[in-house]
Amino acid sequence: MNHSVTAADVIVAELAVLGVQHVVLAPGSRSAPLAFSLQAAVGRGQMRLHVRIDERAAGFTALGLARVAGPVAVVTTSGTAVANLHPAVLEAAHAGVPLIVLSADRPHELRGTGANQTTDQVDIFGSAVRFVADVPAPSGRAGEHSDLRNLLGRAVAAATGARTRRPGPIHLNLAFREPLVPDAADWPSATSVVAGQVPGRVQVDSAAVDHSGHGGAPARSLGRGRHTVVVAGDGAGDDARELAEQGGFPLLAEPSSGARGGPNAIMLYRLLLGRPELGGRVERVVVFGRPTLSRPVSALLARRDVEVVVVAPSSDWPDPARNAAVVTTAVRAEPDPAGADWLARWIAADAAARQAVSGVLDASGLTGPQVARELWSATGPGQVVVVASSNPIRDLDLTAPPWFGDSAAIGPRVVANRGLAGIDGTLSTASGVALGSGGFTRVLIGDLAFLHDLGGLLVGPLEQPPELQVVVVNDDGGGIFSLLEQGAPEYSADFERVFGTPHGADIAALCAGYGVTHEHVTDLSRLRELLMAPPPGRSVIEIRTERHGLRDLHARLRAVVDATLSHDHEHFAG
Repeated sequence: MNHSVTAADVIVAELAVLGVQHVVLAPGSRSAPLAFSLQAAVGRGQMRLHVRIDERAAGFTALGLARVAGPVAVVTTSGTAVANLHPAVLEAAHAGVPLIVLSADRPHELRGTGANQTTDQVDIFGSAVRFVADVPAPSGRAGEHSDLRNLLGRAVAAATGARTRRPGPIHLNLAFREPLVPDAADWPSATSVVAGQVPGRVQVDSAAVDHSGHGGAPARSLGRGRHTVVVAGDGAGDDARELAEQGGFPLLAEPSSGARGGPNAIMLYRLLLGRPELGGRVERVVVFGRPTLSRPVSALLARRDVEVVVVAPSSDWPDPARNAAVVTTAVRAEPDPAGADWLARWIAADAAARQAVSGVLDASGLTGPQVARELWSATGPGQVVVVASSNPIRDLDLTAPPWFGDSAAIGPRVVANRGLAGIDGTLSTASGVALGSGGFTRVLIGDLAFLHDLGGLLVGPLEQPPELQVVVVNDDGGGIFSLLEQGAPEYSADFERVFGTPHGADIAALCAGYGVTHEHVTDLSRLRELLMAPPPGRSVIEIRTERHGLRDLHARLRAVVDATLSHDHEHFAG
C-alpha cells in the first residue's frame, strides 16, 4: 500500500466532511499525494479546487475565499513555498479568517541532513496561527487514519473558532515519504470515508460566549439506554458528580478532580474496569477534566467500541487516544430507569472490592497505600492535601473513600500538579497553598519528590512560615518503576541503577539543617497520633517502606478483587 497517497485521501475526504468546500493548490513534488487526492475529490463532487502557480497568490486567493465561503485550505510543497504563505497567514490572523495551511514536508529522517528543499517548517508562522501540528510521515500503523481524522477535527475547530469564537489560520505540516504518486491499486481510493460513522471522526460543538465571557452554549442531551460511566480527571469540578447523579451513572473520579464524592462515586474503579461484567460492558464515557492517573481509564478511553463524550469549556480538550466522538461545553442527562441496575452493580462490586483490599492492606504493614489511607482518614472537611506525582497520588486514588453530601467540596481539597505530572516543586507548591489559604496543609510525597524540592522547606527568618505537615513515604528510590514494565523480573539486572536509583539520603539530618521538625515513624499507632495532632509550624513524618515488595502487593490487590468478584459473578454481572 502507498501510505502517503492513502493518508492524503483520508485528509482530503475528512476536510470535505468538516465543511471545507474550496482548496487552493500551488504545484510541487512533495505535495503530490495531496494534489492527486484533491483531483479525485473534485471528480467525486466533494469540493472545488483552484490552482495557482505562485504560493503568495495562492495564499491570498484562499484568504479571499475563506472570507465568504467558510474554512478554506491552501496546499503547498516544502521549503520556501511555505514561507511565501506568511503574508496571507498574518492577514488571516489579524482579521480572524479561517485559513487552513497544509504544507508538505520531508519525513523526519531527512530533516537536518541538507536534503533539497528541506528547512524547519514546523513553527514557521510563529504566534500567527491558532493551532499547529507536525504530522509524521504515514507508515500504515494501526489507527493511523483515525488519528488523522481526529487531528483534522481539532484543527478545523481551531480555524473556525468553534470553541473560542476566535477564528484564524492553522498550520498542519504533513510529512510524506516516497513514493508520492499513486498506482492503479491506490488511486482513487477513499471514496467510502465520507459516509457513516468513521473511527477518529469527532463532532465539535460550538461554545457560545456571552458578553461577560462565560459560556452560554445549550447543554447537549445524552440519550438513554447506554451503559455509561462518568470519568472525572484533574480539575473536573462538581459538574461531573452532578451529571453522574442526574443520569444514574457510576462516577470514576480522581482525587484531584474536585468531584470525588456522592453516592455514585466508585472508589476502586481502576481495579473494576478490567472486569468484563463492569468495565467490559461500558458503551459510553463522559469525560470531565484531564484524566492522567490510571492506565485502565486510558485503555477505556481508547476503546473504539466506546462512545467518548468530552465536556470541555475551553478551546482545547483532552483526548490523547484521539477517540472522542463528541466535544461539547455542557451535557445533561435524564434519569434512565433501565440504568439503575447498572449503577447498582458498580456500587456493589466496589463495596466488595473495598473490603477485600482493606484486608490485604491491613495485613501488609506500613506501605504507601496504607499511609495514604491513614492520611485521608485523618483529614477533615475543607482541609487541604497537596499530593505529589508518581506513587503518592495513585496510592491516594486507590485508598481514599469518596465523601458523601450535597457536594464533593465538603471533603478535603486535593491539590496536585497534574498539568505535566512532574515530581518537581511539590513542597514549594504546598507552601504556596498553605500561605494562600491561610491554614494548615498536609503533603503526601515520595522520597525522590521530597529531595527534588528540598529547597522548598527553606523559609527565611523574615518570612511567614507555612503551616505544613509533610508525610514522606521513603522507599529509597523510584518505587513507581517497580510497578511498570521495567520492573518485571527479567529486567532486574539493570533495574536498580537506572530505574530504582537508590540515594541513601538522611532525611532527618536534612530536616535538621532546615530547622524543620522530623520524626521517623515505624508503627501505625504513632502515625495516627501525629496525623490527628500535628505539631505546629512545619513538620515532617518519614515512613520507610520497602519498594521491592510493591509489585507483589499490587498483584495481590488485583488478585483478591478478582477472586472476590468472581466468587459471586452472577450478582455483579446482573
